[in-house]
Amino acid sequence: MLSFKTISRVTKRYRHLVRYQQIIGIIFKYGFENIIDAMGIDHYLDKIPFSKPHEKLSRNQRIRMVLEELGPTFIKMGQVLSSRPDLIPLDLTRELAKLQDKVPSFSFEQVGQIILSEFGRPISEVFYSFEEAPFASASIGQVHRAELSSKEQVAVKIQRPGIRKTIEVDLEIIHYLAQVMEKNLEDMAIFRPVKIVEEFAQSLEKELDYMVEAANMEQMADQFAREPDIRIPEVYWSHSTQRVLCMEYILGIKADDVEAIDRAALDRKKITRIGADFVMRQIFEFGFFHADPHPGNIFILEDQRICMIDFGMTGFVDSTTRELFIDLLQALASKNTRNTARLLCRLTEPDPSVNMAALEKDIAQFCAVYLSRKLEEINPSRMIHQFLELCTRHGLRIPPDLFLMMKAFISIEGVARTLDPQFDLLNHARPYIKSATLRKYSLPRLSREFLGIARDLFSLLQTLPGDTSSIMTQIKKGKIKITVSLDGLERLMMTQDQTSNRISFAIIIAALILGSAIVLNSRIPPMILGVSIIGIAGFIAAALLGVWLLVAIIRSGRL
Repeated sequence: MLSFKTISRVTKRYRHLVRYQQIIGIIFKYGFENIIDAMGIDHYLDKIPFSKPHEKLSRNQRIRMVLEELGPTFIKMGQVLSSRPDLIPLDLTRELAKLQDKVPSFSFEQVGQIILSEFGRPISEVFYSFEEAPFASASIGQVHRAELSSKEQVAVKIQRPGIRKTIEVDLEIIHYLAQVMEKNLEDMAIFRPVKIVEEFAQSLEKELDYMVEAANMEQMADQFAREPDIRIPEVYWSHSTQRVLCMEYILGIKADDVEAIDRAALDRKKITRIGADFVMRQIFEFGFFHADPHPGNIFILEDQRICMIDFGMTGFVDSTTRELFIDLLQALASKNTRNTARLLCRLTEPDPSVNMAALEKDIAQFCAVYLSRKLEEINPSRMIHQFLELCTRHGLRIPPDLFLMMKAFISIEGVARTLDPQFDLLNHARPYIKSATLRKYSLPRLSREFLGIARDLFSLLQTLPGDTSSIMTQIKKGKIKITVSLDGLERLMMTQDQTSNRISFAIIIAALILGSAIVLNSRIPPMILGVSIIGIAGFIAAALLGVWLLVAIIRSGRL
């Protein structure tokens, strides 16, 4: 299990001093010296040569360049965070989406060592043939072409040697820096940097396990097993482990290579429709989808079939969320701003302080800009980006998988426009939205819902008598105590007691005054200078009690 340690001692902070210096030096290089000063970690900068900050670049561009220069762990963190608008600002997610892996391939000798450690046999015994040079390389691993003993052509993804240890060291440092940042920088604390690192560690754990990617491929293949126009590479489980993924080798044309597609005399309009159908079914029918459908991950085969590769990043949206999303689209289409705002709050995680009136106003403006024009005049990518910005502006945090779904829609729209500039993706999506709506209210679906409710109700009725009897028995035995707590009742009782006491004091004072007057008038001895001492004492006592009561009332602030 991938984990990182919380660094709490000075000795631990210096355990990876060289890497600390590299990280902080690069942060300083790109003009973030104010952050280093505020965090109080400038002592790590000793003996590090610095370049001038890239003053002409935006802050987000500099963040991206910092991550690129820091290497695989940080590049992967940026790529993961580019799909998390609930953790970082939306404009930064767009910049981080541009991150590219620029990592040199590792040696064939190291490939052989990994194969030996995973299978207990040398590479020549595991594969019939194996090309030494990889045809693809990234931060986590690289891909080689090989052949099995059964003569099947395969692509073998090999995890980079020592990558887990490298990531653990970097995560340890990142986690420490996130703690310092959250403690010392108020502006950064709102982005919850420690939570970001923890989320990243969980995501990276899945990506370091190639068995997860293999399972994703098989699930997608099962979904489209009866679809002749779609092909998903086959997984060879006997030649796959957590660090080695063996899959069918697919030879095709990248989806954005228009010239190669035309040379092969393939129908671009037909390919565009097939690709759009492929994505629409993933999103609106199954809920499980390829979350990174950029042109490099989409191959066009010679028989005009679509093949998707690299299933390291997938998303899943459950049926309830899909239905809410479709309801949202319908509310938008009908320009029902109140219902749109309500559904949007149900789909997202709204801040407690969200202003519904302001949200409805912005939704109305959004509808006026995009829904009063013809479909062919609307840019779907720009429309979705504007909608995401509206959510961010009003503190509506979009769940990661829902955001990935929107990103997938944007990506496939870009591919579609490249292949067929006249293709209308929004119009193409209408039948799928309508079909999903009909499924929601279809007789089989309603029957299943009612059967589920009836089953739950029947189960409740079965257990209710026994549960009731058990509760009554416990009450009789005194094993159940019911405590009623009324908020504010104790304070009310204190106030009532205070009021009663003051009334009692007032009555006593009045009685003392009245009694003293009677005693003085009756000239009851003992007498001094013809005045009754008892009467005078009564008046003095009444005066003292009266003053004490008055002071108590004034001190309570309720005169």
